Amino acid sequence: MADTIAIALGANLGDPAATLAAVRPLLAELVQPARCRWSPLFRTEPVGGPADQPPYCNAVLLLGPPLPPLPHLEPHSLLRQLQTLETRFGRQRLVHCGPRSLDLDLLWWGDLVCDDAALQLPHPRLLERSFVLAPLAAIDAKLVPPGQPSGWPALTCQALLEQLLPQLDEAPPLALPGSDDWPA
Repeated sequence: MADTIAIALGANLGDPAATLAAVRPLLAELVQPARCRWSPLFRTEPVGGPADQPPYCNAVLLLGPPLPPLPHLEPHSLLRQLQTLETRFGRQRLVHCGPRSLDLDLLWWGDLVCDDAALQLPHPRLLERSFVLAPLAAIDAKLVPPGQPSGWPALTCQALLEQLLPQLDEAPPLALPGSDDWPA
């Protein structure tokens, strides 16, 4: 995925679908002139955190291919801007894995590997999250995400999702119908 960047979007407070629809044009503007490919919205169960959380609405934004130069962005800068958007939409970090008005995660940036206090790329739990793999597979079922163990055959998002679903205690992600704000 040397020529793509992936961002996960999620929310489970207020009107999550409306929140994701409202942040969509802001993200598209932020990453111009990159080609934006959006997944459908998915209803997913919370993973971790308090047991009484409402379900999430999740999606993924895939930038590229091809990925144009983004001289105004680099990974840490994009992460800060994603966190600024989260704050703008009321995100408070009160409880680990707690309910969120908006959650934006940088999943990968091409082949970049980063492991510092602020940013880990590829995202360390990317391959363990059905709420990420299902939207990625909806964009491109044959997409091979980074971060897979070396020495093993690289699996597609669809294959990873099919492998993961039987192991989960939660219901599988449910694709939501499209709307004027978010096409399917």
